[in-house]
Amino acid sequence: MNLNFFLQGIKYIVFNPVKLWEPSEYDRKSTDLIRNSFFFPLAVMVMLSAFLGSLLFTNAALSPVYSVLISIKCLLVILITIYATSYILGEITYPLDLGKDFNISFRMVVFSATPFMICQILSLLFESLLFVNIIGLYGLYIFWVGAERMLNPPQYKKTPLLTSTVITFAGIYILTNLILGMVTDRFYFAIFS
Repeated sequence: MNLNFFLQGIKYIVFNPVKLWEPSEYDRKSTDLIRNSFFFPLAVMVMLSAFLGSLLFTNAALSPVYSVLISIKCLLVILITIYATSYILGEITYPLDLGKDFNISFRMVVFSATPFMICQILSLLFESLLFVNIIGLYGLYIFWVGAERMLNPPQYKKTPLLTSTVITFAGIYILTNLILGMVTDRFYFAIFS
C-alpha cells in the first residue's frame, strides 16, 4: 500500500476534487494502484468500523461472531457495489457514445464514493451519527467534475449520466445490503444462537 497516495487522494477529495482529474495527477495512475492503495484500505476501514461499532455499541448482547459477520457483510456490500456500479457505468457510457473503459469507470466510482465511505466509517462506528451520511452526497459533485474531465460528455448527456449512475449505485447498495443482511442474520441465528 502506498500511504502517500492514499493520504493525498483523501486530501484532494476533501479540499480540491478537481485536482483528482488533472492529467498530471491521477489520470496516469493505474487501476491496480487505485484499487490496492486507495479503495481497499477504505473498504477495510469500513469493515473495521462496522466490527467495532457492532461489538462495542450496537450488538453488545450478542456473540462477537455476529460482529465479525456484520463486518464481512459491510465489506462485501462495498466491494460488490463499487465493482458492479463501475461495470454498469461502462455499459451506460457506451450507448451515450462516451466510450467504454472499465478503468475510467472504476476511477470515477471509487473517487466519487469516497465521501460516502468516509461517512460510513463514522456512522457504522457510532450509530448515533447516522445523519452524517448525508455528507456523502458530496460525491455527486466529484462524479460531475470527473465526468466532465474524463468523459467530456455534451451538456445534454451529463444529467442522464449522473442520474443513471446514482440510481445504479443506490440500487445495488440497498439491494446488496438487504440480501446480505438477511443471509448474515439467518446464518448467525441458525448456527450460533
